Parts: sequence; C-alpha cells; structure tokens
Amino acid sequence: MRNYEIEKEMYRLAVELINKRYPVGWGGAGVVHTANGHYFTSVCNDTGNASANLCIETGAMLEAHKFNEKVTHCMCLVREDANSSYQVLSPCGICQERLRYWGKDVQVAVTTEDDALLFVTLGELQPYHWSKAYPADELDHFEE
Repeated sequence: MRNYEIEKEMYRLAVELINKRYPVGWGGAGVVHTANGHYFTSVCNDTGNASANLCIETGAMLEAHKFNEKVTHCMCLVREDANSSYQVLSPCGICQERLRYWGKDVQVAVTTEDDALLFVTLGELQPYHWSKAYPADELDHFEE
C-alpha cells in the first residue's frame, strides 16, 4: 500500500541533500525509509575510476543494515545541474538485488515519462525474479 507522506518526505530529503552537498553542477541523493520510521540518506562515492563507484542509494541501504532496520522504501534522485529539474532513477539491477534482501514488497521510486513521483513494489518491478525458482525456505532472508 502506497504511503504518500513517506514518499513526499523522501523526495524532500533528497532535494535537501542534493542542494546542500552539490550546490552547483550535477547532484544526486539516495533515501531509504525503514519499518521503524527512520530515513537514511546517502550520496555516491567520488572516485577517479568510475567503475569503482557505488550507486547513490547504497550508503543509505547500508545504514539500514547497520542498525538492523527493514527497508520499506527506496529512492534515487538526481539533477544534471543546479538549474535542471530533478529526476527519479529507477533502481539498477544490482540495487534491486540489494533491496530484495528485505522482500518483494519494498517500494521503489521509478522513472516515469511524465516525471511523476511513482513508487512500485519490487515484485511489480521484477515479475520474473530468479528467486521464484527456489522454495521460500531456502532463501531465508527473503520475505516472500
């Protein structure tokens, strides 16, 4: 079930972090919400070798892991420069796998053609996920 208040707060927190951390030029922020009602934010790591970078939302996911909190929502928000509009980036395949740790009901923000703020479950995003090939009890960290 969608929770518009959580979604709006995540968007607000992402915009706030982008404007603070990246006052000029490109900017991006990740936000997760947990079942305990906490929000964790992150940015990507900057390296000289782009292949060593991690996704923007990875740090926020790791914060939730650190505090043993179940992620319920995840968002990645970017802008090209200080004058550009904000765009949601759907989670990449690796982040989808990272988020799947908390189950198929995690709500993720997805890219839309009209830039609407839309969250769907991982189950909706991944109707043919590989985990369906195994009994649920073999995947003990998944909440199927």
